[in-house]
Amino acid sequence: MKGYFSQGLFGRDLLGSIVVFLVALPLCMGIAIASGMPPATGLVTGIIGGLAVGAFAGSPLQVSGPAAGLAVLVFELVQRYGVAALGPVVLLAGLIQVAAGLCRVGIWFRMTSPAVVSGMLSGIGILIVASQIHVMLDAKPLARGLENFAALPGALAIALRGPGIAALCVGLATIGIMLAWEKFRPSKLRFVPGALLAVVAVTATVQLLGIGVNLVNVPASLASAITLPTFDSMRGLLDENLLIAAVTFAFIASAETLLSAAAVDRMHNGERTKYDKELTAQGVGNMLCGLLGALPMTGVIVRSAANVQAGSATRMATILHGAWLLVLAMLLPWLLNMTPVSCLAGILVFTGVKMVKFRQVKELAVYGKGTAVVYMATMVAIVATDLLVGVIIGFGLSLFRLALLSSKLRADLHEHDEPGHATFNLKGSATFLQVPAMARKLDAMRANTKVTVDITELSHVDQACLELLKEWERNAQSRGIEIVLDWNQLDERVEGRQVA
Repeated sequence: MKGYFSQGLFGRDLLGSIVVFLVALPLCMGIAIASGMPPATGLVTGIIGGLAVGAFAGSPLQVSGPAAGLAVLVFELVQRYGVAALGPVVLLAGLIQVAAGLCRVGIWFRMTSPAVVSGMLSGIGILIVASQIHVMLDAKPLARGLENFAALPGALAIALRGPGIAALCVGLATIGIMLAWEKFRPSKLRFVPGALLAVVAVTATVQLLGIGVNLVNVPASLASAITLPTFDSMRGLLDENLLIAAVTFAFIASAETLLSAAAVDRMHNGERTKYDKELTAQGVGNMLCGLLGALPMTGVIVRSAANVQAGSATRMATILHGAWLLVLAMLLPWLLNMTPVSCLAGILVFTGVKMVKFRQVKELAVYGKGTAVVYMATMVAIVATDLLVGVIIGFGLSLFRLALLSSKLRADLHEHDEPGHATFNLKGSATFLQVPAMARKLDAMRANTKVTVDITELSHVDQACLELLKEWERNAQSRGIEIVLDWNQLDERVEGRQVA
């Protein structure tokens, strides 16, 4: 501790914690509102993410808290099963994460296709924009993304004829301030978050002018926002839909957390992430959030990046940011209650737009057009259906693309100078995906030809291709084709019996 203070590390962490606190405060409340939950539940999650998870996380500079990526899932769950179902689902999701961390599977989440993750984040961004535009009008969003888009013209028409126009102006002003600050921010004030500046300016204007818009409602006592799970709510986990929801929460939260941790590692030269430890810490945090009826948490890249850029040195910055959230929520709830809901919605619309990065289509295409297709398909599927279905479709397409790439086969027919002789060379991996192409090659061979099948560079053949070759041999005699092929050597290349 003496070295910690004498080397100036405390000062760096103190500054970093204040910067992260200022970034996290509006996001915690805004994400809670986007999730269909009271703003205080987002603050509780932010506090746990700082004080509890920050104390023993595997990524010391990563900041945990409520994430926009899970807001869509929480909103759908709450709309369908009620607020009481959220705590048990998050508790079970946290338990799954703890088990995964203790079983040392954290590193395997890095195997997730970046195209799927990018498509997931872009799809979530679109859904956030679709829902929060309604909140910017002081209206209630619908459960599905396409429903929100379809209802938007009607909601705008109603807002323009009623009090919703004031809320819309508040939200647009918030976005405008954030855009202007991002573009013209002085270098000396680079640590001042645009979101906080927008909240302060817009809230002050609303209060001074007495503009009639919906305001945030944070209870005087943070303890009143805590909802402990009951026996009946825990028994609800026997519903297979809630079990699937818990697994989905656990998977998406873990993937987002560990991918964020990998990104944070690239931002600094300090201690590297211990993935299994980070996953376990996140699980403990989500179990606490579930017990208290708060929002689920993940490691979040925006707050983590602010932490690194502010010069934080140790995990103390993350812990302190949670302490500042706790102090503000306990001592100054009246100050939070002055904030317009449409202002927080404007912040999330801005955040959602930033999450949708269509330029990634071009960037991902560098790794093959198939990668860009996976990204687009994942994003569209999430918007058109739901998050789980979209991610499954993305993974399915990634595996299908992998199957195509791993089953590349070159089949060349070389006719000799000597009439009636030819060589059929097979190079690569012959799988069922190559059956149509191989069949066309074999059917095109001339009659009355002696064909030598060269399989020295064939690494693998599956049952479908093996049966195709055997069927071709049986029918070849009727066309006067003689086949020279070492069938024993070919059998060795069948799956499960390959030789080195």
